[in-house]
Amino acid sequence: MHAWLCENPVGVEALAWKELPTPQPGPGQVLVEIKAASLNFPDLLIVQNKYQMKPPLPFVPGSEYAGVVRAVGPDVTHLQAGQAVACLSGTGGFGTHTLAPAALCLPLPAGFDLVDAAAFIMTYATSYHALIDRGALQPGETVLVLGAAGGVGTAAIQIAKQAGARVIAAASSADKCQLCLDAGADATLNYSEHTPDGSLREAIKQLTDGKGPDVVYDPVGGAFAEPVFRSIAWRGRYLVIGFAAGPIPSLPLNLALLKGASLVGVFWGDFAKREPQANAAMMQTLAQWYLQGQIKPVLDQTLPMHELQRAYALMGSRQVKGKLVMVNPG
Repeated sequence: MHAWLCENPVGVEALAWKELPTPQPGPGQVLVEIKAASLNFPDLLIVQNKYQMKPPLPFVPGSEYAGVVRAVGPDVTHLQAGQAVACLSGTGGFGTHTLAPAALCLPLPAGFDLVDAAAFIMTYATSYHALIDRGALQPGETVLVLGAAGGVGTAAIQIAKQAGARVIAAASSADKCQLCLDAGADATLNYSEHTPDGSLREAIKQLTDGKGPDVVYDPVGGAFAEPVFRSIAWRGRYLVIGFAAGPIPSLPLNLALLKGASLVGVFWGDFAKREPQANAAMMQTLAQWYLQGQIKPVLDQTLPMHELQRAYALMGSRQVKGKLVMVNPG
């Protein structure tokens, strides 16, 4: 097998494509021949030693991937060789093969494209858990999605529309706003045309007829968080997904009091561990929505696995719309 090996997490430039012995699965493991792996923001942080999970060195990055089971561990009964699976295991995806925890593998129904599957679990699970479970989104409510042109943002647009909500998508350029409309958004807000302390709030007011959004989906953080929270509707829910902008904002808690609003933390990874049955039911719902054509990952482009460093550069430049997926030949 071959894989991108991180022996020193000082950045993308330290990754090396190396030949490694193909491992055999132990208890609770399966050997997956990787067909496709998507690039997520944590994959950038982990090779820079900035992610909360710090795997022992050396490691193969690549949190999310899809492929075919080639061998199963001695105690694995629910998966078999030849079965297509998707997996979000945190590491291992940027190679030709990996040992995956069998419990984390999602068996894929017939008709589920493997490139789509590699870009599916993290974004759709996060967005469903955020909007439906934590945000209690109701038909007819208005959702403001920040960072809406990215992977989780486009997934959030689709899930909110599936739930019967009106969606306002916020993105940083005209072409990203157009992508959000193509993904199903009802209206868009171009960050680059507004300042955090000025016209942004007025724009939100106009787009919501003065009411404000019922639910805010925020994977970005940064300078826009406070003015957006100030704009939220009565009984609004502000969903804290992540901090792609870098700085973690501080919000005056009196704003929650004045609006009767909730600040809601969203940590899908821990939800999946603590409530595995609820997570499994959610993933089945999402798989069915995919097969019915209700949701589909928005892909920026696919690149050969050996061009991983180029893909990292694209992600680092904030030019990616939707998801980047690395593919192995064959």
